[in-house]
Amino acid sequence: MRRRLPFSPWHLVLAPTAALMLLPLVWVLITSLQRPSDAVAFPPVLLPRALHWQNYPDAWRAAPFGRWFLNSTVVAVAAVLGNLTVGALAGYAFARIRFLGRGVLFVVLLATLMVPLQVLIIPTFIIVRLLGLVDTLPALIVPNLVTPFSIFLFRQFFRTLPVELEDAARIDGASRLTVLTRVVAPLSTPVLATVAVITFLWTWNDFLWPLIVISSDARMTVQLGLASFQGAHTTQWTLLMAGTAMSQVPVLALFFACQRWFVQSVALSGLK
Repeated sequence: MRRRLPFSPWHLVLAPTAALMLLPLVWVLITSLQRPSDAVAFPPVLLPRALHWQNYPDAWRAAPFGRWFLNSTVVAVAAVLGNLTVGALAGYAFARIRFLGRGVLFVVLLATLMVPLQVLIIPTFIIVRLLGLVDTLPALIVPNLVTPFSIFLFRQFFRTLPVELEDAARIDGASRLTVLTRVVAPLSTPVLATVAVITFLWTWNDFLWPLIVISSDARMTVQLGLASFQGAHTTQWTLLMAGTAMSQVPVLALFFACQRWFVQSVALSGLK
């Protein structure tokens, strides 16, 4: 079969699976271009009779999307920078520095990945409240400054790099921090891109935590603000789907920009 087909036989399985996973996104795009009456029609209207592009500017004007986009960008960028900095430092320590209890501490760190997010919400909220950060953007940034997954990913990737390069730099008098910033970091573009994409995706699309700690419209993120299109009795489906489509543009753009390094990092870090 491999000789007969111009592609791998696995594509026969992967292509329908990819189409099935793309179906919700396609439905969002179709609904965002429909009239309100077509969006709630039954049976559903698969192809709109006319493309109503006006839904996008209407959604933008119906709510302070500009402010929400700015808030989400600030929170996501801060979380990405925090995970790249702290995650790289901690991952390098676990990968290269020998210290007492390193293995036990790493196992405990991995065990935190098994704890559901819902279990951590209450203690995290109590800490944020004691710090006086409720209903502020730092309440969204601080809990996401570093995650165990980013530390794990950095550690796994650093272990694949030749230690001889670092030894040569240490012989020349470089410190651990210099080795990390000038030798290891330039070779770690794949894992840096992967951590950036995953962190940005998680922070940008987070809804539950902002719903708990944010109460004012001026500090809402995009995902939390989209809920304002849903009322107790009616939902503006066309505007909601138009806003949802606009909210995914930054995430898709970042992923496609870093796709090559993302796939390379997954292959090299042993997660495949």
